[in-house]
Formats: sequence, structure tokens, C-alpha cells
Amino acid sequence: MNASTFGILADPTRLRLIDALRERERTVGELVELLGISQPAVSKQLRVLRNAGLASVQVDAQRRIYRLTPNRLRDLDEWLGPYRKFWEERLVDMEKTLDAMED
Repeated sequence: MNASTFGILADPTRLRLIDALRERERTVGELVELLGISQPAVSKQLRVLRNAGLASVQVDAQRRIYRLTPNRLRDLDEWLGPYRKFWEERLVDMEKTLDAMED
């Protein structure tokens, strides 16, 4: 996992695209309508996701159908694994502190 992946995921439009593609594969037209932004803007952000290996495209006649690429997202999840444990431990500590304050 490299730092550029986090830069890619930091963009709100790209996150909205990832969320939309998480539900199911979609055409560019569907994404334009769903996000309410221009077709060139959607296409530009999809190109960034594709170049980063986070999305793939299938050409079907005049349509381009986009989907998420699970392997790249799995890499991100594996990288986050140790941090998830850290966060969970902190949440348990906070819960204990709050419980003690109630007593």
C-alpha cells in the first residue's frame, strides 16, 4: 500500500464513486445522474480510480460499465488491519472510562 492510494481516496468525488460502485457495477451515465456532476468530471475521476487499480471498465457497445476491483481494496483492508486493532483497543478503554464515570 502506498501513500498515493490514500491521496486518491481522500477526494470526496472519488469516494462517492466508490460508494456507488460498491452497491453494483454502473455505467458512466448512471454515475453522472447519481452524483449530479458532469460526464467529463465523472470520467476523469473514474480514470484515476482505474489507473490506481481500484476500478475496472468493460466496454459494451457504446457503454462503459465500471466496477470496483476487489483485490486492490483487499490490499487496503489488510494494510488497515493492525490499525483497526489499535482503534478497537482505544474504544474499549473509552468504554471502561465512561462506565467508571457512571458509578
